[in-house]
Amino acid sequence: MHSIPDEFDRTTEESQPLSQTGTDFASLPLLPALISVVKELGWEQLTPIQAQAIPVLVEHKDLIGQSQTGSGKTAAFALPLLNQLELAKRELTGLVVCPTRELSAQVARELRRLGKRMPGLSVVVLAGGDSLREQSKALEKGAHLAVGTPGRILDHLKRRTLKVHRVAMVVLDEADRMLEMGFLNDVAKLLKALPSARQTALFSATFPASIRELSTKYQRDPVRIAIEDESTARPKIEQIVLQVATPHKLSALQSVLQRHPHESALVFANQKATVAELEQSLATAGLSVAALHGNLEQFDRDRVLAKFRNGSTRVLVATDVAARGIDLQKLDLVVNFELPTQPVIYVHRIGRTGRAGQPGLAISLCAPAEQPRLAAIELYIGSRLTTGERPAAPPRPSAKLPAKREAKMDTIRLLGGRKQKLRPGDILGALTGAGALSGTDIGVIEIHDRFAYVAVAKSVSQRALQSLNEGRIKGKRFKAELMK
Repeated sequence: MHSIPDEFDRTTEESQPLSQTGTDFASLPLLPALISVVKELGWEQLTPIQAQAIPVLVEHKDLIGQSQTGSGKTAAFALPLLNQLELAKRELTGLVVCPTRELSAQVARELRRLGKRMPGLSVVVLAGGDSLREQSKALEKGAHLAVGTPGRILDHLKRRTLKVHRVAMVVLDEADRMLEMGFLNDVAKLLKALPSARQTALFSATFPASIRELSTKYQRDPVRIAIEDESTARPKIEQIVLQVATPHKLSALQSVLQRHPHESALVFANQKATVAELEQSLATAGLSVAALHGNLEQFDRDRVLAKFRNGSTRVLVATDVAARGIDLQKLDLVVNFELPTQPVIYVHRIGRTGRAGQPGLAISLCAPAEQPRLAAIELYIGSRLTTGERPAAPPRPSAKLPAKREAKMDTIRLLGGRKQKLRPGDILGALTGAGALSGTDIGVIEIHDRFAYVAVAKSVSQRALQSLNEGRIKGKRFKAELMK
């Protein structure tokens, strides 16, 4: 495992004493409804960030939390947010600010999942890609929590469709990325608009000077938590570099995908054109592959990500900008088809695998011209990457890869979602209730505002499609279609 540098000078700031708690969720001062859901999810032991952050946040103290991706950070602030709600009052009392639309949607899903035993809970996503009018209507009906990006939240503030005078707690999630993306001014405007007596929590993987300045200006005596050298906080990632001449990179990529078993793999390239070329070449070679880049419309982006998350697509090729905020709980393999121009981007890329203590694998293809980038990355992470050996006879770019690499699942899109009061259990019941399908044939069910994605085994996808189109859910018919 390679270390990731800390850009925060710990010698000038001391952490305050932390509230003490046990190592299991039952020891936390949380509502019984939340503890019940946690038990249903099978969560037993607290991760380090959860054990230290939740008691602090429940005590309404400001917090700076440093924790790597996959450490359980979302639950660390989601549970305290839910714990403070007065459900009888449909007023906005909690706000989570995220750098991307995808991360906003991910956090909202987690809040709804953890709050499913809280009757009437309303969580609204305020981010680009969805209409301001629809979001305004949702806010008008009343919401307890809002999750969104700085720009869209400010849009609603300017239009006076978002009332923040009752906000008691604001969370800045992935604050370092937010500032890297140029959102400092927007974040500052947003924090100034919130009540001065609010509770403010900053969560970040690193703490550069800009985070320190933000904390100094907008937090009150924050408790600082830095999780280090914990297996649950730091990814267990095997990092390998293959020396490959540029003309041979495509065949080397195919060899990597063939030789390293994976349920899902994320391949990074630096340009949209390269991503498109790789998608076409890998599809020709027989892989289940999709591309994610800046030219995609939001609908297509949602479709691509849903299919990748639910296992209908095995390989995703993406640019860094397009891949920001991707919600992936388990990713077996990351491949850098090209090395990034900045070492910190390399760290962000490989951090998508090896999450929550699971082992991960990151393989980088390095051409001679990319040697300076490799040297910069190794200097930044403080260690050398393992040099791997390319296979003696890589497959031709046009060669078909083994059929076993094909995805095992299909994705069905149902034209009904959260606005129609649909829940995953409703769709699962519709598919299994009449004995049409077994529960083992059904994978991830992802609910959006006006549609839902359902993963089903390829062997029964046509039967599932027919069942959904001919049957009823909550007494209503919803059109279903197979996503290609």
